[in-house]
Amino acid sequence: MSSIDKIASPSTAELFKQKGAGKTQEAGEGFADQLKSALEDVNTMQEKGDKAMADLATGQVKDLHQAAIAIGKAETSMKLMLEIRNKALNAYKELSRTQL
Repeated sequence: MSSIDKIASPSTAELFKQKGAGKTQEAGEGFADQLKSALEDVNTMQEKGDKAMADLATGQVKDLHQAAIAIGKAETSMKLMLEIRNKALNAYKELSRTQL
């Protein structure tokens, strides 16, 4: 029979080293890039929603269902972005009240 070696789990410090070894950019730059990308996505959806509303108003819409979906996506993405902004502002206010 072959012997079975004990299974050892890595320590928390080793896991953090492995996780941090793959990063090449600072966390602040990554967050800024993610935020910028999200804002660009929201802007794109807003533009599509505006175009769909303009097409509805002028009667140039080809597919009413797709226009309604584009408008709904634009509305939902804007609501989500506003909620994220509100949470970020609340977190900033909470941090500014924290005494060191």
